[in-house]
Amino acid sequence: MTPEQVAAASKPLVLELGEMFARCPATLHRARLLGISGWAFHIAGRAGVLGDVQAATVSAALGFVAPDAVADGWDAAARVHGPLEVATANLAECCRWGSEHLTAVPGVTLLATLLHRVVDAADSSGMPLFAAWRAVPPPDDSPGARAAAGLLLLREHFAGAYLLAVRAGGMTPLEAVLAGPEGEAGALTCGWPPPYPRVGPLVRRRLWAEAVTDRLVSTGFRALTPAEGTELLDLLTTARAVVQGRAPY
Repeated sequence: MTPEQVAAASKPLVLELGEMFARCPATLHRARLLGISGWAFHIAGRAGVLGDVQAATVSAALGFVAPDAVADGWDAAARVHGPLEVATANLAECCRWGSEHLTAVPGVTLLATLLHRVVDAADSSGMPLFAAWRAVPPPDDSPGARAAAGLLLLREHFAGAYLLAVRAGGMTPLEAVLAGPEGEAGALTCGWPPPYPRVGPLVRRRLWAEAVTDRLVSTGFRALTPAEGTELLDLLTTARAVVQGRAPY
């Protein structure tokens, strides 16, 4: 498989696994302990690594979340904690989840190694969130925690590349969300209020953006040999099965 093919095949696995910790009840409990809502923890936990910036800057970096929704979460968290404090808690929860759920994955040490090789080789141009997170060492160096941190980083890389590709394709972030598989439900989840523009003519542009995303992200996957790329896909597939309780062994 080529690096671009590995990037395309790994994308749904990375996107799914990379956000599982955020939906974990223990993560939501951490938000309550901090005295903020789950939404505020999600926004500030993800973007707090940028530091004490304005909500408009966070909105520009996140891209696919409505600016008003970003401001609601960002400002609510800032009234209680500094952005870096929330980001640190977010990464700690990511590593905690990885230790609890990925340690049992066969080959988890290799999975963590391959993920971080891809992340270290990736081009961060135009991707401030990815670049910021890559500069933060994980607080837990165990294999499961390192794998979870690698998934978080690679997920941010995919998200940043997709945002670049969407804008290059002439779409707004809202149009890209509407043209995606969740449609208007996805737009509501991201805080965009109706009415919505028609999406029919946008589907082809979204597919083009998906292909460009794979091309942009493939730079990191060039750090792997073809055999290692295939092995990474196998490990990601196994990790998803283990986490979902469907271990294939």
